[in-house]
Amino acid sequence: MNSHSALTPEEARAIAKEATIYGFPLVDSYRIQYSYFVDDSGREFKGPWNTLSNTARVYTPDDKAIQSPNSDTPYSFLGADLRAEPLVFTVPAIEKGRYYSLQFIDMYTFNFAYVGSRATGNDAGSFLLVGPNWKGETPPGIKAVIPSETEFAFVLFRTQLLNPADIENVKKIQAGYKVQTLSQLLGQPARQAAPVVDFIKPLGVDDEKTSLEFFNILSFILQFCPTHPSETELMARFAKLGIGAQGQFDAAALPPEIRNAVQDGMADAWAAFKEFKETQIDTGKRTDGFGTRAHLNGDYLQRMSSAALGIYGNSKDEAVYPVYFVDDGMKPLSGANRYELRFAPGQLPPVNAFWSLTLYELPSSLLSANPLNRYLINSPMLPDLKRDADGGITLYVQHDSSGTDKEANWLPAPSGAFLTAMRLYWPKQEALDGQWKAPPLRRMH
Repeated sequence: MNSHSALTPEEARAIAKEATIYGFPLVDSYRIQYSYFVDDSGREFKGPWNTLSNTARVYTPDDKAIQSPNSDTPYSFLGADLRAEPLVFTVPAIEKGRYYSLQFIDMYTFNFAYVGSRATGNDAGSFLLVGPNWKGETPPGIKAVIPSETEFAFVLFRTQLLNPADIENVKKIQAGYKVQTLSQLLGQPARQAAPVVDFIKPLGVDDEKTSLEFFNILSFILQFCPTHPSETELMARFAKLGIGAQGQFDAAALPPEIRNAVQDGMADAWAAFKEFKETQIDTGKRTDGFGTRAHLNGDYLQRMSSAALGIYGNSKDEAVYPVYFVDDGMKPLSGANRYELRFAPGQLPPVNAFWSLTLYELPSSLLSANPLNRYLINSPMLPDLKRDADGGITLYVQHDSSGTDKEANWLPAPSGAFLTAMRLYWPKQEALDGQWKAPPLRRMH
């Protein structure tokens, strides 16, 4: 490790800012996956690595691990440890009208592949997920080999729930998802297990923004992420501060002025995020913050912002997410006001699968408890929604009911701050190229 004596406080501050922007998605993703696949005494635990876990219910306000959860598609989860050998994913045939997807996410939070309705169709099939060091033959009967850049990956399955009564059908489909090691598929003895990992304890959500332990956790994660050629220089810069796969970041060993500079660098990163959110995301200039490494093309601030606002979002071709942080007058949303979202005739969100509008209270970005237990309005509910005189549809987003005649179209809001997120699954071209725009959320006086 380089000596810190050669570092000026200005350089240390600049490196800390850069490493915070670069590293936040990795560190926050690790926090979630630790709770899902490592901490078997915690309430969010799903199961050990390489074990598929189905959640056959929709999310409610009691689910608190993941920001802005999606309540339309019950999830299945798999934490993939690819160090010893590849995994085989087998999906059943699924009826044509039902959307499903498997989203493959690496430790950088890049969406590096998809299986499902849009990407591979609704027919049955098997797919081979391989780690960065795998060299081997592809067995017969495999539709595609899916390479991961990192030794651990996260696979998020979504299975569309058509309505609450449809949950038994979703359970049957989930039971048909299968994940096994390559040696299990081939009926061979298991490969030699990879070394046991002593997983470092993650930070809580708030501490991730201020604690210098952040850089130690980032260094731990990077040992499972072979350096991409485009990041060789970046990693050399981080190493000056002891950050990286070979690094041992030790905040206590830093001289006080360097430690203060690193603290300031973290704050600089979050100030940059705030500015990016206000000028790029809230204004709708940037909407496609999730995707492959090639898609994000070195834009680490976009990657950080996406992770901070709704980690594990889909790539644009799979889903687009018009989010309302503010009303038509650019004022933050609050349950003290009433809002209307009107879709003119023929202007419903254009999708091949389905769309939804979900409400989250702030600052937690979690679902908001309400008397209807209604957290979203979506396209499968269209037959029950009341139409306007001209055939359009108006949704009412407010804290109190406007009466039973409007209740079908009411999305209940908390009394305080909130946001709403629209999701368009398998969007049509006019949603991707901007011909269709999400209507404004109008504040009613």
